[in-house]
Amino acid sequence: MYDSFNRKINYLRISVTDKCNLRCVYCMPAEGVKPMDHKEILSLEDIYEFTKTAVLFGINKVRITGGEPLVRKNIVHLISLLSSIKEITDLSMTTNATLLENMAEPLAEAGLQRINISLDTVNPDKYREITRGGDIRDVVKGIIAAQFAGLSPIKINCVIDQSPEEPDAKGVHDFCKSTGLAVRFIHRMDLESGEFSVVEGGTGGNCKICNRLRLSANGLLRPCLFSDIAYNIRELGYEEALKQAVSEKPECGTFSITNKFNSIGG
Repeated sequence: MYDSFNRKINYLRISVTDKCNLRCVYCMPAEGVKPMDHKEILSLEDIYEFTKTAVLFGINKVRITGGEPLVRKNIVHLISLLSSIKEITDLSMTTNATLLENMAEPLAEAGLQRINISLDTVNPDKYREITRGGDIRDVVKGIIAAQFAGLSPIKINCVIDQSPEEPDAKGVHDFCKSTGLAVRFIHRMDLESGEFSVVEGGTGGNCKICNRLRLSANGLLRPCLFSDIAYNIRELGYEEALKQAVSEKPECGTFSITNKFNSIGG
């Protein structure tokens, strides 16, 4: 399916939860945020059925996000359901990896193909500061488990303030080089002010070639991260929500008051 600017829309990012076991300083306040009502959250079957409809419209690439997707109950079962949809040729996940050590192999066996891991520093103290209590040793264990499970390529998402030449970014770069991981540098974004840029080492943030739709955990289908446009898949029905989201996808992002990184997955 093509939008009104002739961009081929084939990529669906699915946020399966707004909850996270970390409190990264650029994502949410120290006390966390008010969680979505449990009744609002899409069931695994809802997500599966919507995705089956989305592939009929040309979606063949799916990424699972959060919050932190590994805190979602029965996440391995969801991966198994999605991997059974033959039209999906690229099934991936973005995670902070702190819970990945014991889940990498089950996820791979269920059909997850590759994984992106958020890591902004390799300094244990700085990591604890950024995440407000996280233990970088858990991330390293998760990375090793993902490598053994064959989740490849493993890409590291590193948030930067200004440049990849910053000390923390250089440390992440050197770590990735020594361990055979790919690294992408993501400039810190601000949804409300509309501050974003192209991902260094990736294609995110390049509006001219954006091929994405985003489904939030409570069933809102959004054609753009930096826009408040959203379509409720329960109220409209799956097909109508997809049609409207694609037809109304803006040429370029502006800003968003309603989107939050913990609930839309960045």
